[in-house]
Amino acid sequence: MAESDGKELTMSRAMVDAIAHEMRESDDVFVMGEDIADYGGIFDSTQGLLDEFDHDRIMDVPISETAFIGAAVGAAQQGMRPIAELMFVDFFGVAMDQIYNQMAKNTYMSGGSVNVPMVLMTAVGGTYNDAAQHSQTLYGTFAHLPGMKVVVPSTAYDAKGLMHAAIRDDDPVVFMFHKRLMGIGWMPAPEGPKTPVPDEDYTIEFGEADVKREGDDVTVITLGLHVHRAMEAAKELADEGEVDAEVIDLRTLVPLDTETIVESVSKTGRLVVVDEDYHSFGVSGEIIARAAEGGLSDLDAVERVTMPDVPIPYARPLEQEVNPGTEDIADAIRSVNDE
Repeated sequence: MAESDGKELTMSRAMVDAIAHEMRESDDVFVMGEDIADYGGIFDSTQGLLDEFDHDRIMDVPISETAFIGAAVGAAQQGMRPIAELMFVDFFGVAMDQIYNQMAKNTYMSGGSVNVPMVLMTAVGGTYNDAAQHSQTLYGTFAHLPGMKVVVPSTAYDAKGLMHAAIRDDDPVVFMFHKRLMGIGWMPAPEGPKTPVPDEDYTIEFGEADVKREGDDVTVITLGLHVHRAMEAAKELADEGEVDAEVIDLRTLVPLDTETIVESVSKTGRLVVVDEDYHSFGVSGEIIARAAEGGLSDLDAVERVTMPDVPIPYARPLEQEVNPGTEDIADAIRSVNDE
């Protein structure tokens, strides 16, 4: 189904449409989390669902991530399909036993006698001055730990298709949405995440990256907010006649579309990886390793554009300094193209 079909929606609205459809189709689907009922989610991730489904299926919970994520795991093992919202991904620490030792492992630990078909939905990313405990992405933390699928949409179209797929999946899925892309009035989104979205349901298969822009000179691989910053950088460079960059949106980290990565790098010979997660021991290094393993002889130049290994600052100028911007990406593309 073409992305040009349908009406334009914000990413938050597209996610809500997918959740509502799945809830109408099955009474086993429900949502639980902090401020997701009467408030509609602080990033509009559940806005309007309470009006249709009431508090029995859109459940506000006490501020105890350990308790409600554990409850979601239990409900999933009993055959339901819960969606549990972890308000900020930074809060994973207080519930990591439930997430990694229960949600991710129980199918394996039970010898396959139980599945855990649940979605852990969580907000990621900075750029709005909420400091070190509310501004991380932490994609790599979850992708590193086996047993969970990890989804990171960058557009409304992808968000809806990936949410349908996540709810229907028989394995646990971590659905990581960037706050800046949701289309909230008080935190304007860049151009790009608001897209036409079909009214009917559709799924996007996990493990299929999307080539957002084709190019011959440099491969730029990224996800989330930085898909749009990379597209801006690629357009600037193309308009200046400097570099023809190919931009790839990973869309999912687990499973990871290694084939598309290797195919693109084999064509261009130059790679820039852009990631709002931390520089060390994360997604950027993994992407470069996959590219090298798949086509080392074709890889002439590599550069990473990432968040440095520091707590994210509260002060706006400092946060803007550490968070990779469009010009940082453009400079990295120029740098590898010159090598």
